Amino acid sequence: MSSASVRTAEAVPGPAGEAVRCDPVTLEIVRGAIRAAQAEMEALIERTAISAFIREKKDFYTALFDADGVMAVGSNVPVFADMTSPVFAVFPKETMKPGDLYWYNDCYGSRGAVSHSNDQVLIAPVFHEGRRCAFVMGWAHFADIGGIRPGSISPDATDIYQEGIIIPPTRLVDAGVTNEATLAIFHRNSRFPDQSRGDLRALVGSVELGVKRIGEIVARFGADVIDDALSQLLERTRKLVRTKLAETFPYGTHSFTDAIDGDGHGSGPVKIRFSLTREKAADGDDRFILDATATDDQTVGPVNFLMNPGVPGMALGLYYLGGDPGQVCNAGGPQALDEVRLREGSLLWPRFPASLGMRGLTMMRVLATLNGLVNAANGGAPASHSAYVISIMRGTYRTETGTLDRFLLADGLGVGYGARPKADGIDAVYFVAQENYPVEFLEVGYPVRLRAYGVVEDSGGAGRQRGGCGVVREYEILAEEAVMAIRIDCVKNPPWGIAGGMSGGPGRAVINPGMPDERVLAPLSDGNRLKRGDILRIETGGGGGYGHPHDRTPDAVLQDVLGGFVSPEAAERLYGVATDGFAVDEARTATLRANRYPAKAFHRNEYVDALV
Repeated sequence: MSSASVRTAEAVPGPAGEAVRCDPVTLEIVRGAIRAAQAEMEALIERTAISAFIREKKDFYTALFDADGVMAVGSNVPVFADMTSPVFAVFPKETMKPGDLYWYNDCYGSRGAVSHSNDQVLIAPVFHEGRRCAFVMGWAHFADIGGIRPGSISPDATDIYQEGIIIPPTRLVDAGVTNEATLAIFHRNSRFPDQSRGDLRALVGSVELGVKRIGEIVARFGADVIDDALSQLLERTRKLVRTKLAETFPYGTHSFTDAIDGDGHGSGPVKIRFSLTREKAADGDDRFILDATATDDQTVGPVNFLMNPGVPGMALGLYYLGGDPGQVCNAGGPQALDEVRLREGSLLWPRFPASLGMRGLTMMRVLATLNGLVNAANGGAPASHSAYVISIMRGTYRTETGTLDRFLLADGLGVGYGARPKADGIDAVYFVAQENYPVEFLEVGYPVRLRAYGVVEDSGGAGRQRGGCGVVREYEILAEEAVMAIRIDCVKNPPWGIAGGMSGGPGRAVINPGMPDERVLAPLSDGNRLKRGDILRIETGGGGGYGHPHDRTPDAVLQDVLGGFVSPEAAERLYGVATDGFAVDEARTATLRANRYPAKAFHRNEYVDALV
């Protein structure tokens, strides 16, 4: 870039004794520059990582923190909160040096900052002219870190020690010198050490790049300007979220209950109960208190979600930001809540060493419960979504030379998301910015052949706005043998519809469907054996609908039928729309819609006034 194209920041001097301020124009330039640095970090991880869950699934994130470790610019992922405090508790900020790099995956030691052990967190300080100015984070899901089964995550796990090696906050790089012995111990615990080494190199490289780019931004604008810019971004988000909370929640207590089906070890349903109270404090300001203490007890199986207290505020913040590219998802969301109450020994604050590996199932229900809480106050949040499906296949296959080799295929499948007041739910989404594996990638890289891949007809909840549809994938097994884990939720408790909308359809997994040896798998199970020639069919759930189905326009229903999202039978039975080839049968439709069925506030298998 030529020097003529570089804008020098105009620091706005405050009154005597006050810090230098960042002007509004420079603030937006800084925000864009930081986001560009994040995008470059993310591209480096994606292009250099080895394992599929990082490279293809894109299960990684980056973030920037201010000089005190407060997240100022995060990714649009509502499960992050206080990521730096676990490191500071062991390595005080004042002792850190340029070239340091810190590492952990300790869920309990970090109070849920990381919520299952496969997720590795790297954090590095950024210095300019001897002054600590910021911190950079890289985070990614590693394929195998030891544990009871290949892939480290298993429905069979009953404590966290069965889910792989635990790394407490550790100084991996000390002023540029890497602790190779620590790395050797970590990689030795992986069944696929080459993947582990490659992924960690990619993550380290990404953080090093982030330190360099943020350092360049600080050098360009000045440390004082950057410090004030990050402070303004935090305060902007905090104010916006508090304003939206006040618009959504009248004074008093608002409550909502949702449930996961179970833990795979005999318990269930397990209820998640949230209440949000808005009250006046003694100084006249509003107080917002999120209370989850009524949530059911922790489980034996690995569906416990060690929810950092910052997560609800981060999720609400992301909802209220509404995808506005001019806003920033950061710690201003958690700061908007005055208090978050959790109960030790509950599903959302389990006691050590409860297993956590499948916590994503509960995490997705937590997000749906927050949507329900907003809707309880007439806030207009989406209907419920399904929980993304995980399958983990491990086994052996014959190489081109005829020798047996082992493989690990961890696949996450998209689901349907809940309909919104003015839009249909999104079809076939995994989670936020992550992706479904391409067919070509699966067939080239693993001993499977895809026989079918598409949306599941009628899986989206019927409504004025239709819930998103789930995914169907049918695999032919080319491996000699394999053992598979499956994680499907929302079977007994499907995603709720709202305001007359109906619940989304459930998911299922079947081996050899329609054949004499057909087996329907337990939705949360491991040890499911597969052999060469078997057919595995996985169907994922859909999202809930919004509004009465008879209020959906006949033309929209017709397009759903023609697109394979809704069957002609469901169009008549649920939407009251009769189709005739490529057109709506208007006479039959008028007759069907003359018999409008009654609806209630919520629908989960049947209409109810409230979910309890």
